Amino acid sequence: MAIRWGICSAGKISHDFTVALKTLPAENHQVLAVAARELKHAQEFAQKHSIPRSYGSYEELAKDPEIDVVYVGNIHPHHLSVGVLFMNAKKNVLCEKPLAMNLKEVQELIASAKKNNVFLMEAVWTRFFPVSLEIGRLLSRGEKELGGGALLDIGIYCVQFVLMAFNGEKPETIQATGVCLDTGVDEAMVVTLKFSGQRLAVCTCTITAELPNEAVIVGTKGTIKVPAHMWCPTSLVVNGVETQYPVPEPSLPLNFINSTGMCYEAEEVRRCLLNGLKESSRMSHADSALLAEIMDEARRQVGVVYSQDSQ
Repeated sequence: MAIRWGICSAGKISHDFTVALKTLPAENHQVLAVAARELKHAQEFAQKHSIPRSYGSYEELAKDPEIDVVYVGNIHPHHLSVGVLFMNAKKNVLCEKPLAMNLKEVQELIASAKKNNVFLMEAVWTRFFPVSLEIGRLLSRGEKELGGGALLDIGIYCVQFVLMAFNGEKPETIQATGVCLDTGVDEAMVVTLKFSGQRLAVCTCTITAELPNEAVIVGTKGTIKVPAHMWCPTSLVVNGVETQYPVPEPSLPLNFINSTGMCYEAEEVRRCLLNGLKESSRMSHADSALLAEIMDEARRQVGVVYSQDSQ
C-alpha cells in the first residue's frame, strides 16, 4: 500500500524532499497535498510536482482525512506549533531538523506524539544513507573498537554523527567554546564530548569559512572516513579502501546537494508506519532529546540564547 504524504510548506527543502519521493515506487509513496501560508505558493508547488491538492493554510492540510503522514519543511522556529497542529489532528509527522529550538520544545513535541498515539521522527536524513548503515554495521561488529573521534561539519550534523557513532550514548562531559557575532548568533564553535572509556569526539563548525566537511572515526583497529559532504554521504573510506554509494538521479533540479538521499528517510517512515511503530529505532525520540540537550548546553557555554529559551 502507498503511504499518502502531505507537504507542509512550499520552500526549497520541501521541493527537494518531493523530488526525492519521486525516486521511489509510486505504489509505495504518493504526495496527495501541499500546504503553504499563501495559496498561490501552494498552487505553484502543486503544479510543478503534479500534486492533486493545494491548501492556503496548514490547518486545511491537517483536516485532510486521506493524509497518512505530513512532512514538515517550514522554518524551525515554527516546528513546535505546526508539529502539534498536525499531531493533534492525528497525523503522523516527519519533521525537518532541528526538531525544535531547544530541549523543552522537543519534549513538548514528543509528548504530543505520545498523547495522540502518532508517529514522530526528526528528519536527520544522514542516519538513513547506505553509508551510515554501513558505519553502524562496522562499529557493531567491533571492527574498529572505537577509541576516539574527530568530526568536522556544521552544528547539528556534526553532533548527530557523534551520537550515531557512539550508539546514542550520553557523553560524560560537554565542553564548548566559540565566537559570536554582534547579533548573538554563533559564528564558529568547537564542541568536545567525552564519553565513557576515555573516548573523545570533537566537532568544529563555522559559518564563515569552508571546512573539509568530513567525518573521521579513529579506533584501535583502523579508521573510517566519510569524505565531503558527510551530512549526505555517497562514499566511505575504511582503512584506505573507498566504496561508492551513489544517490538516485533527480527528475527536477535540486536546491541542495544529494537531496534525493532524503528517499532513505522516507522509506524508513513507510517501514515504521506499516509496522505500527510510533518512532524509528535509528532516530528515536530519545536520540532527538539527547541531541537537543547537547546543543542546548553548548549554546549555554558559548552564550547563544534564543527567545524560546525563556518561554
